[in-house]
Parts: sequence; C-alpha cells; structure tokens
Amino acid sequence: MNFLDKITGNDMKREMKEFEARAKVLPSEYQAAWKEITSNLWMYSDFTGRNLIPILDSALELLEVTSADGQSVEEVLGNDIKGFCAALVGDEGAKSYRDKWRNQLNKNIARKLGGDLK
Repeated sequence: MNFLDKITGNDMKREMKEFEARAKVLPSEYQAAWKEITSNLWMYSDFTGRNLIPILDSALELLEVTSADGQSVEEVLGNDIKGFCAALVGDEGAKSYRDKWRNQLNKNIARKLGGDLK
C-alpha cells in the first residue's frame, strides 16, 4: 500500500469492493446478514475504519464457509446480529465511537467546571 492510497482511503475502497463482490455470490439470506453485519460493525471503527478490515474479512469468510456447508444464518449467527458484532470486536461491552466521544466530552466539561469525572 502506498502513501497516497493510505491517505485517500483507496486501499479500503478496493477491499470493500472485493468484499461486496464476494458477498454477491452468497445466498440471499446470507447477503442480508452481511449487510446487517457491516452496518453494525462500523460503529466500532477507529477514525479511518482500517481496524475493521480484518474483522470484516473474517466475518465474510465465516458466512462463505457456513453457506457452503448448507447451514442457515440463524444457526451461525443466532438472532442477535448486533451482539454477534459486539463479540467480533472483542467484548460484549465494547464501546462505540459515540460512547468514546460522549465520555471525552463529559471529561472536558467536568474539567472546565472544576470537577473530576472518572
């Protein structure tokens, strides 16, 4: 990956297009699950989203393997895809970017007001 691709995000665009091409060959219920997984995982991304690329790749590979085995989406992911995504990023209590920003804002306000927020 060259510097310009990293700055512009072209490397991520290419990888996401590859993911979408791989997802298009999946059965329709798996395609719907993939869309839901991608939409739920983005809230756990860092500023660039590069931390999610290996996670998205693993999730898509799981869908590919299980669809080839003939399993249903519910057997693989269960009924709670949001919980599945939280587990993928590391912890059931994983914080989203909103939680991180809210915590930082609360700390800044507390510091300005002279209090100490932990």
